[in-house]
Amino acid sequence: MTTTIIRHKLYDYIRVADDKKLHSIYNLLENEIEQTNEWWKDKQFTDELDRRYEALENGSDKGVTLTELKTSIDKLREKKYGK
Repeated sequence: MTTTIIRHKLYDYIRVADDKKLHSIYNLLENEIEQTNEWWKDKQFTDELDRRYEALENGSDKGVTLTELKTSIDKLREKKYGK
């Protein structure tokens, strides 16, 4: 079973789960959920964001233009979906 199928099955299950099951699922995953929601407390992650920002600001990383980004996304979409 692919990750995408598992995700969809979980989404569907959570949509219809009763309160008791939702609380159980949340309690099982609470620490991970909180870490995901509080990314600004992750020193390593924020340091990486700062490093990338500085590289863009000082010109050592040229980045990509919005047009280049859209073109890249379109190519990936075409490759994956055929259109």
